[in-house]
Amino acid sequence: MKKNWIYLFVLFFWQVSAGASDLAKEKRWSEQVSDSLIDGEPVELKAADTGFLGIYTEAQQGDSGRAVILAHGVGVHPDWPDVVHPLRVGLPEHGWSTLSIQMPILENDAELKSYLPLFDEAGPRLAAAADYLRKNGADTVVIVAHSLGAAMAARYVADNPKAVDGLVLVSVGRIEIDPKMDAVAALEKIKLPVFDLYGSRDLESVLSSVNARAGAARKAGNDDFRQFAMEGAGHFYRGTEDALVRRVYGWLKSHFEKTDNESTAP
Repeated sequence: MKKNWIYLFVLFFWQVSAGASDLAKEKRWSEQVSDSLIDGEPVELKAADTGFLGIYTEAQQGDSGRAVILAHGVGVHPDWPDVVHPLRVGLPEHGWSTLSIQMPILENDAELKSYLPLFDEAGPRLAAAADYLRKNGADTVVIVAHSLGAAMAARYVADNPKAVDGLVLVSVGRIEIDPKMDAVAALEKIKLPVFDLYGSRDLESVLSSVNARAGAARKAGNDDFRQFAMEGAGHFYRGTEDALVRRVYGWLKSHFEKTDNESTAP
């Protein structure tokens, strides 16, 4: 049955129009990922006439009305072992369903500036993911995004302030190639809750822009912006995956889960 589904999904890709993203690479990823999934189910999503892969993993306690959109970094897929997979399967253990989506990608040796057109493709994909979750009963939707995916998510939220309820930026750096790619410029417009998480051993582009990101949040008047440096973590959080899940969930819980006292208050 799964093999038949994969064939249909691949055929679906051939029927959509081409964009800036490397759709042939996306198609290869979709075949490999869908065939090897243990947790979660592949879903067909579509944005601007382009089909793309999503992996939906339901909260273990059943439908909680809370869900996360996961957006990966450069050139990988929605079940990538670094950052994405731990969050994809870890957050459902804490009552949050996850929808990890294929972000637009390029060939492995593409220069960073080549990703600029993909920012226009990323927004509709994030919107399609949010729409999917809302239609499937999610009252609270938060984007959790890593690296370049975090820069794309920040731009999307800056341009669409009511699209989601919160934003977690995992190791987002500053890209000054174009204002559209600059997470600092995006944060100057974002007022919803933001968690800016990075590793103490992160990339220079992440560490050198910590103060600029905080300053951008102040400029936006965002009183619900928080930064946290995970001690010992690098850009890909290898060896600190459990701590990553705990930190992200801890922030989600503090902002979007009512305590027993709050739920019974008049």
